[in-house]
Amino acid sequence: MRVGATMIELGPALVVAVVLFVVIGTAAAWLGRTGLEREVPWASIRAAVQLIALALVIGYVADRAWLVGVFVVVMATTASWAAAGRMARRGTPRGSMTGSPMAGSPMTWAPRTWARGTRARVRDALWCALPVAVPPLVVVAGLLAAGVVRPNGLSVIPVVGIFLGNAMAIAGLAGRRAHDELEVRHGEVEAALSLGFTDYPARMMVCREAAATALSPSLDQTRTIGLVTIPGAFVGMILGGAEPWQAGVMQLFVSTGILACGAIALVVTTLLVAADRL
Repeated sequence: MRVGATMIELGPALVVAVVLFVVIGTAAAWLGRTGLEREVPWASIRAAVQLIALALVIGYVADRAWLVGVFVVVMATTASWAAAGRMARRGTPRGSMTGSPMAGSPMTWAPRTWARGTRARVRDALWCALPVAVPPLVVVAGLLAAGVVRPNGLSVIPVVGIFLGNAMAIAGLAGRRAHDELEVRHGEVEAALSLGFTDYPARMMVCREAAATALSPSLDQTRTIGLVTIPGAFVGMILGGAEPWQAGVMQLFVSTGILACGAIALVVTTLLVAADRL
């Protein structure tokens, strides 16, 4: 069965292709000893189940404003929880320096691990909501007020999803990179503290530059639109019958929105990590 005017045929061959993609990804992860060979099939299975569920409920939800609100809250909660999980890593040193060389007590690293149970994970997810959920929701609320986005479920849900998904990925990566840098260079934090810096600026000097790399993939993708990448929003509108210029404007809207939300997510995440809130 041909889907609209696309080149994709729904049938056994498509199912085989999807299964092969999963097998190839799993095999590559295993051969490369990445430790992600279980994550690839699990993520693929979850994606399949969640897409089936979305296809079943989206039509019903989109026509009811209160359900759209509930759906958006679920999306924001899930994104915040996932970002907190991305930053989590058992046994990774995290915390602040204790002691005061000026007072004669030695500086010691006081680690805090993420293996602290559900209560800690919930707290971390609440903090993650600041960089992950708040910027996209505020941006979309402004777009609704300005009349840029139509006030219906089929418009709001995809836009919120795009911005949330990218903010989630950038915040998770920024937090992880910041913690890795603090772990590797904690001696520099000690040195800064011994020179009179307080904990926050000492940690910020170490982790800021590493965390900033989280925005690089989005920047690269935006720079190469139309030359290397043909993004989904553009292709989807073209296949849906829109004029090429309309698809281009829509894609520009999506890409710049992703950069805006992503940059805010990056900055807020870095601030929270430096303040030892994440």
